Amino acid sequence: MKQSGSWPNDNFLQLCRGRYGAILPHTCATPLKYQIFRPSSIGADLCLHGFRNVYGLPEHSDDLRLRDTSEPYRLYNLDVFAYDLHSRLGLYGSVPLLVAHKPDRTLGVFWLNASETFVNVQYSPTDRQVTLYFSKTFEFMMKVRPRTDVRWMSESGVIDCTVLLGPNPQQLFSQFAQLTGFQALPPLFALGYHQSRWNYDDEADVEAVDAGFNHHGIPYDVIWLDIEHTDGKRYFTWDPVCFPEPTRLQRRLEQKKRKLVVINDPHIKVDPDWSLYCEARDGGHFVKDREGQIYRGTCWPGDSSYLDFSSPETRSWYSGCFSLDKYKGSTSSLHVWNDMNEPSVFNGPEQTMPKDAVHSGGWEHRDLHNLYGFYQATVEGLITRSGGSERPFVLSRSFFAGSQKFGAIWTGDNVASWEYLKISLPMLLSLSLAGIAFCGADVGGFFQDPEPELLVRWYQAAALQPFFRGHSAKMMKRREPWLFGEEVTAAIRTAIQQRYCLLLYWYTLFHQAHTAGLPPLRLVPLWVEFPREHNTFTVDHQYMIGGALLVCPVTEPGVQEVEVLLPGSGEIWYNVHSAAAYRGGRTLSLPVTLNTVPVFQRGGSVICRSEGHFSCTADLQRLPISITVALNNQGVAAGELYLDDFHSFRYRDAKSFCLRRFDMRSGWLFCRAAGGEGTFDCDTVVQSVTVLGVKTKPSAVTVHVPGEELQHYHNLYYNIINLKNIVKNSNR
Repeated sequence: MKQSGSWPNDNFLQLCRGRYGAILPHTCATPLKYQIFRPSSIGADLCLHGFRNVYGLPEHSDDLRLRDTSEPYRLYNLDVFAYDLHSRLGLYGSVPLLVAHKPDRTLGVFWLNASETFVNVQYSPTDRQVTLYFSKTFEFMMKVRPRTDVRWMSESGVIDCTVLLGPNPQQLFSQFAQLTGFQALPPLFALGYHQSRWNYDDEADVEAVDAGFNHHGIPYDVIWLDIEHTDGKRYFTWDPVCFPEPTRLQRRLEQKKRKLVVINDPHIKVDPDWSLYCEARDGGHFVKDREGQIYRGTCWPGDSSYLDFSSPETRSWYSGCFSLDKYKGSTSSLHVWNDMNEPSVFNGPEQTMPKDAVHSGGWEHRDLHNLYGFYQATVEGLITRSGGSERPFVLSRSFFAGSQKFGAIWTGDNVASWEYLKISLPMLLSLSLAGIAFCGADVGGFFQDPEPELLVRWYQAAALQPFFRGHSAKMMKRREPWLFGEEVTAAIRTAIQQRYCLLLYWYTLFHQAHTAGLPPLRLVPLWVEFPREHNTFTVDHQYMIGGALLVCPVTEPGVQEVEVLLPGSGEIWYNVHSAAAYRGGRTLSLPVTLNTVPVFQRGGSVICRSEGHFSCTADLQRLPISITVALNNQGVAAGELYLDDFHSFRYRDAKSFCLRRFDMRSGWLFCRAAGGEGTFDCDTVVQSVTVLGVKTKPSAVTVHVPGEELQHYHNLYYNIINLKNIVKNSNR
């Protein structure tokens, strides 16, 4: 397996220079033009023997398991509004990774190419006997194993194909992370709830929405501003009428420990009177057309030019635009949303940039189209703004393999319908499988107005996914959680509160993804945790969060009962709401109401939750935690808890973190340091410990904390032990 510590980098753009898409100036006396080599293409056929299930190749609005392709899957980043469902056409991002799985092996094929790419998938029949005739009197019976044939075709470049050998799913994820980069560890606020709309009207509107969350007791962390917050669609500016005091607005939010995110697109309004446009023009930071002139296309500001992020000089200049002294009205609590970075060009072919546009070094756009948004240097700008001390948050619509190093992505302009809610699950699972772990879909649908039941079910589903944002178009009705009646408000409040209770578990999973390459949506799918169980191979309506929680969001209207597959014949699953225990290896019919979503804790796991009232993630530092120990058939369980300051790089630079390991065995629950080098000191209080699946009723439970007196507990339930107010300072 090929490995690289830093990829992609500028060396990637040197890979095939001079052979494919090279641009040479004429030397004759005619006016200067550019000579383009004729179009080229490359391809390769692979036969995956013994495999009948393949996954990956995001982004497509399709099932998790790839289908036989009468038409190939297309990898070509495009701005697709209200995209078709169950389609193999390209969407906003591309990861050319295909994952094949069978009970005893998982492998991956990574096709490193950023040009337009097509992938054909053809499954062979299952095991069968074939008779071979060698003569009239002799014949031979041969067993033919299943296989999957995969054909890769790219418009330009060279063949650069890496086979990841696994052999198990976790090893495959780690290998791909070593090759393309590990998931960034987000600041904790980024895992909270985000409230967005295209667009909030003005500063008063933002403050009213912020106050509404407090009034209705609904926690949230971030409010977002779309393109209307700018002065005439000029990014890095503020509308002087609607947002005259942006610094004051951000300070008021910061007083409540909340953040502001603003949109920043890669197109720049053509305006000779605007200093930023002039800087970019005079510095040579724009993409050129094939005639050597600055390329112009149409987007939100009207006539626009597009920054050339393939140039290191342009990336450096662009990242400097986020400095506090240059980005007037910004503060350190301002974070960024990169939209329209496929790139989107309203009057371009397929609403994107022409393939013969010219980038730095003479590259045609066709050669690096799918990398355009990858190189947008927003993350570097926010890190530099803080002097390298603070973790940034950036959301990007476009992505490529390795984008997990920078932040979050989402599934783009979806629609408020049950079908889009349902398809969001396999879309996110496919992204997670391909290393893009910090992903989500707009809650309620970006376009059209959701009915109340759909809105509730979407909140419940999204609260159990990595990136959690409500967002809608400006022509839609307002959609704040308290506008649909008390029953709906209460259900949404419960879903968001339960999300906040689980944030320490989510944060620990992101630590694992950051250090080991394991995706938080470790569904990918149920077969990742249960690789030998054939009945999990095509499941994409339920998934695992880490190795401990199985969830089955409700994605159909009017449902009163759902079917939940509980895998593993030797497993025990505990309903997190009732604590009822169920044996695995079965399909369970479970009643549901508008307020319930099937969630099960796996026997053998330990999960830490925060307890108390939240207004935002900053409250986690003062709230106690509860520990739920779910015993398996052997009476053992294990889990981890990762803590740091939730916002800086001190966990990396100063080893300021705390990693605790919980082990339950032989009737003892041990809590020990799992990372001996961690120096982070915290005052977390353990409010309660609940042990599920106790087979015999204990007469008493003793708690031993070094330096404190023994504590004894009596009058315990038969199969559930619940201890209250027992331990202070989790570092001990």
